[in-house]
Amino acid sequence: MRIFGRTVDDETRCIHYHTEKDVIAIKFKCCLRYYPCHLCHEEDADHQAQTWPRNQWMEPAVLCGVCKGEMSIHAYQATTSCPNCSARLNERCAAHAHLYFQTT
Repeated sequence: MRIFGRTVDDETRCIHYHTEKDVIAIKFKCCLRYYPCHLCHEEDADHQAQTWPRNQWMEPAVLCGVCKGEMSIHAYQATTSCPNCSARLNERCAAHAHLYFQTT
């Protein structure tokens, strides 16, 4: 799976977010490309980011950088660890959820 943006390792950490728990990439609705974060998309893409509408939250749109398993947005938002490999995920990512997923 190709990850776009300025990654710093093979577990999808990027120059913007690179703690031990920053191991996910999100497939952006607008281009269907995986990026580690909204800043990577902003720097790399030639278009505005679009959020995933609620009626598409069952789509696989989050990638675990540890095991490379995909999960739906629903599954991602319901957990603090990867359902495939149990890698701990950064709970602080919820502060940016509105940049990726429709909130209203």
